[in-house]
Amino acid sequence: MYVTMMMTDQMLELPPLLNGEVPMMHHMINGDASQQVILVQVNPGETFTIRREDGTLQCIQGPAEVPMMSPNGSIPPIHVPPGYISQVLEDNTGVRRVVVTPHSESSHTAYYPPASPGDVPPHQYYQHRLPPIYPEEIIPLYNMSTFLGREEYCKPQPKKPKERPAERQSLSRVSTPPSSSYKSGPACSATPNGYGKNHAGTAATGGGGGSPGNKRAERRARGSPKQTESDQQDPDLDARRDQDVPSGMEKPQVCKIQARSALVSWSRAPVGASGRGQTDGAPLSCSYELLLADKSCDGKYRVVYSGEELQYTLTDLRPATDYHVRVSAVCNSVKGPHSEARAFTTHSAPPETPLPPRLSHRTKSSLTLQWKPPVDNGSKITNYVLEWDEGKKNSVFRECYFGYQRHFKVMRLCPAVGYTFRVAALNDIGPSGFSPEVVFHTTGSLPQMPLAPRLLRAGTSWVVLEWTRPSGCSPDEAVTYTLEMQDDSKGPEFKAVFSGAELSSRVEGLSRNTSYRFRLTTCSAEWRSTPSSVLMCRTSPDKPGPPADPRVSAVTPHSFCVAWDPPQDDGGCGDLTYLLEMSEGNPEAVSQWEIVYRGPLQEHVCKDLNTATRYSLRLSSNSSGGHSQYTESLLVCTLSLPPGPCRPVTIQGSVKHREVNLQWEGPAHDGDDESLVYSVEMSGSEEESDVMQVYHGAHTECTVGSLLPGATYRFRVHAANDAGYGPFTEFLEVTTAAGPPGQCVVPVISLTSHTCAVVSWETDESSGADISGYRLDWGRDQDSLEMVYSGTETFCEISNLEAAANYCCRLQATNQAGAGPYSDLAWCRMPAAAPEAVVNLYLQEPVSFPAEGETFSPSTCLALAWDEPNSNGQEITCYTIAMGDTVITAGNTTCHVIRNLQPDSEYSVQVRAENAVGAGPFGPSLRVRTRPLPPAPPRLECAAAGPQSLKLRWGDSNSRGPSTDETTFILQMEDRNQRFVPIYRGPSHTFKVQRLSESSRYTFRIQAVSEAGEGPFSDMYSFTTAKSVPPTLKAPRVAQLEGNACEVAWENVPPMRGDRISYVLQVLGGRESEYRQVYKGEDTTFQLFGLQWNTDYRLRVFVCRRCSDTSQELCGSFSPSTHFSPRRSNTTVAVEPGTVSTSTPKALTDEQFASLIVLGVASLSIFIAYLLQLLI
Repeated sequence: MYVTMMMTDQMLELPPLLNGEVPMMHHMINGDASQQVILVQVNPGETFTIRREDGTLQCIQGPAEVPMMSPNGSIPPIHVPPGYISQVLEDNTGVRRVVVTPHSESSHTAYYPPASPGDVPPHQYYQHRLPPIYPEEIIPLYNMSTFLGREEYCKPQPKKPKERPAERQSLSRVSTPPSSSYKSGPACSATPNGYGKNHAGTAATGGGGGSPGNKRAERRARGSPKQTESDQQDPDLDARRDQDVPSGMEKPQVCKIQARSALVSWSRAPVGASGRGQTDGAPLSCSYELLLADKSCDGKYRVVYSGEELQYTLTDLRPATDYHVRVSAVCNSVKGPHSEARAFTTHSAPPETPLPPRLSHRTKSSLTLQWKPPVDNGSKITNYVLEWDEGKKNSVFRECYFGYQRHFKVMRLCPAVGYTFRVAALNDIGPSGFSPEVVFHTTGSLPQMPLAPRLLRAGTSWVVLEWTRPSGCSPDEAVTYTLEMQDDSKGPEFKAVFSGAELSSRVEGLSRNTSYRFRLTTCSAEWRSTPSSVLMCRTSPDKPGPPADPRVSAVTPHSFCVAWDPPQDDGGCGDLTYLLEMSEGNPEAVSQWEIVYRGPLQEHVCKDLNTATRYSLRLSSNSSGGHSQYTESLLVCTLSLPPGPCRPVTIQGSVKHREVNLQWEGPAHDGDDESLVYSVEMSGSEEESDVMQVYHGAHTECTVGSLLPGATYRFRVHAANDAGYGPFTEFLEVTTAAGPPGQCVVPVISLTSHTCAVVSWETDESSGADISGYRLDWGRDQDSLEMVYSGTETFCEISNLEAAANYCCRLQATNQAGAGPYSDLAWCRMPAAAPEAVVNLYLQEPVSFPAEGETFSPSTCLALAWDEPNSNGQEITCYTIAMGDTVITAGNTTCHVIRNLQPDSEYSVQVRAENAVGAGPFGPSLRVRTRPLPPAPPRLECAAAGPQSLKLRWGDSNSRGPSTDETTFILQMEDRNQRFVPIYRGPSHTFKVQRLSESSRYTFRIQAVSEAGEGPFSDMYSFTTAKSVPPTLKAPRVAQLEGNACEVAWENVPPMRGDRISYVLQVLGGRESEYRQVYKGEDTTFQLFGLQWNTDYRLRVFVCRRCSDTSQELCGSFSPSTHFSPRRSNTTVAVEPGTVSTSTPKALTDEQFASLIVLGVASLSIFIAYLLQLLI
């Protein structure tokens, strides 16, 4: 690093990094001549650390040139690290440079750096790496805040190699972090002041990177600058700075990445060399600076956030762009190193809004447009949308082109008309916004504006308009007219309702009594005029509907009030006039209607009317649209006056004991009024007795009933109509005649026994006459009542009743006038008695009884059953069975099993029932007899055992046929599930069990069944089947070999249940009388040698089975023999079995035998299925 100092009166040519980024530089140059600007040149790989006026530290990485101002023209003191010296050099131009070079004891040659960093060879950039600088080795500069206001002075240095743990531990205690106002790469944040690498000697001896305890002495020994006066006065400054320096931060985390935003978060920075978070007892205040670069990790960073939060949302990012972020901590005005950069890429977004389209060519009827593609934001543009307003100037756009091309020709336009266009781009993410609107005009002259259309006629839903042909058009020119209409209910836009060459049009589908605006546009093949002036016209109103819901209220004898509602359809006109007409009489007989009201009100009071008169009313509505229909006629009748007094009440016929017939006449003047009703009232003989209404109706006679015999009553009547009631007549006194007795009280029933009851009652003398007698009805219910007593007594005894039965009775009194009504029913229930005798006793089969724990044997058990007798009102609790001197008590059941009886014995049995009252009588006796004992099971033996069958024998071995005592035997065999299944049932003493497996053990048991029942099962017997003898082979095959030899072959037999199989070959030749054995083994071929020519030989073979469990050898029968005679011939002679020997019949092959078995099984299955179908 070297410092260049120039006078301000010279022309200062600043580096590109500072030209335009230091606004106060020209002020400084044009200031006092005593001031000087000093350029500090920082070489690549070095770091220049300064302290600003506010006390904060700044870290600048090389290569860079830092301008500084000296107020007094002197060179500021440069603090260098141990082992380095600073020298002041002056070149030929008068520019003085301060050069910092390493100090060496062996060489004192000055080091002259090149004039610019570009002249330094690349291999010399990292030739001198200084040890870490400490807090007191700060370069104090003057007025640095004037120059160092931006962070672009610091350029990132190349990535440094990975540090050793010892080096990282010493570097973490450096108290000169880079400033937050400058960008610094990872190397800058890890090695402040540019001293990241240690020299070999320093690393070995600990000179530059030693402990803090001895570094102060070393720096004094090497001639470093002295401490400032403030440092000497505060000896604990180094310790506080060492604790307040933030350590290196971790990489920030980026999440919620969008196209234009992202959320960056980071963790708190550890502070101090010892990890303590406070100094001098005060809490440590830390803030964070977030830096962002949008090109690469080595690009330019800018500060986007500074604060104490641990996260920040980046906004205004560019889509599909790579960004790098890093963070640093500032604690107590001390800035720590930057973290490593975190890279992320924003998502793609819709394209940017394109520029407006531009016009490339135009004619009278076409416009050719072009546009440029906008920024695609990371996704390729797929299509463009071009929209236009069709020349209507209504801000309503329609699509006219959609595609990938960036130009389009709009055809079939009108001359001299302006059209508005806008364009938008689309990609896979979505559409962009539309470009600003632009207006382009077609060529040609503007045609003359046509005259406004004229109104010819107007209806309720239509108008007829006409217009004239433009005066400037030639007769041969084809002109088209477009009539547009604007409806306020549908919006302010004009919409075309007619287009054609006619000079008039009828517009239909309009609303009545509504204003519409019309304008006309003319066009031809070459031009299109502007719309004409607006014509406003109004449709006619329609005639209204009739008034709704006419009604009448407040009806009096001389007036009533009529009201109605407005019509549902007013015809489009709100000004309505109502017309009320009235006529006297029914609507059918109306001859003349009279108008009684005309006006806008909705009610009217009709006065000066006749009483009790019918009037007919009808309503209609009037408006400017016409006269409505009349409503349906409404019939109203005025009220009448109250009627006059009636004629006095008279008695019709004779007066009875409980009713009287009354008759009267109506009022003299209102007798013919059909609306009259009459009300008859009755009271007692006394004046102050209550009055009650006994009749209300239109008849002039009535019958009053429910009267008391021999009582006096008073009656009066008055008439009433719609107007009210008339006056009452005078009272009429009537005395009823004497009648039959009244209703008797309920009789009392007393029970003397379960078959006898006494009924008593009391005498009633309130009937008006003496009672001459009583009648008593008795029965089970009300329908079965019969008279059981008639007389003057007040009691009656009834006998022969049923126990526990319900009975009822009623009582009636009689006298000279007749019989009175019956009393209410009296009920009673007879007491319960002992049950009746058991009549039906019988012997029942045991299968109908529920399952019991013990088995039922007919020889020692009897199953009795009987019908339940009448319980006489009390539930039967048990039954008693008498069998001779033995008495057995059974439960409340109608069946019982008597056990432990003697076989083949006769018994007499009787049964009686008992309940809570007592025991009933015994029923008739039943004589029953037990069966003899069932037969015992016979002994089971095996008569013969075969390989697939067992012949079993039981009972008398000499008996060949069925037994004479009709005993049936049931033979059972145990299956695989260890269950016994019956395999035989019959009288025979032998049975052969077929289809068994050889050398298998089977278990059997047998049972004997006779008329006495089923006997017990025998013990289990086990028998084993024998082993099968090997099968008989077919005749062997013989083939003559060369010379006097032959080869004999026979069929193969597989092993039988694991036993080995061997073959024995025998030969009979010449004059031999017996076969001799020539081979025994497991092979199926054998060669014979030494045969005599022209000699007859016979060969046969049989199979032997070697039992593995008993070592017994079982041999099968001989196969048919094969004849063979050796011949002298060159051709080998093969003798097939059976071709020479005629004594052996031809046997079936295995395939033929299997086919016959399959055919037989299939035929049997079809026959069984046919039989099952017939049975089902």
